[in-house]
Amino acid sequence: MVSVEHVRHALAALGARLRAARLGRNEPMAVFAERIGVSVPTLRDMERGSATVQIGFWLNALWALDRIDEVSALLAERESLIDRAKRARSPARRRASRAPRRA
Repeated sequence: MVSVEHVRHALAALGARLRAARLGRNEPMAVFAERIGVSVPTLRDMERGSATVQIGFWLNALWALDRIDEVSALLAERESLIDRAKRARSPARRRASRAPRRA
């Protein structure tokens, strides 16, 4: 079951990071909001961690901050348990020695 508090905390942290990134660029709310195509109240909601803001607005903000590429890692395909088991069962590769041993 989804923990509402956990989700709320994650959104609040994301909003705080968005605000810090905006302030780090010395951009007023009105300027940044215009750049990402939202109103100032919507940007304020984003920075407060509101769950009602459309994901498209978040993607616009990530693009404006030159961090859109980080989205691809969110639901990146992971190695399946079957593939992991196959890899674990395969024989380990032997490393070649650097120099032959002398008797």
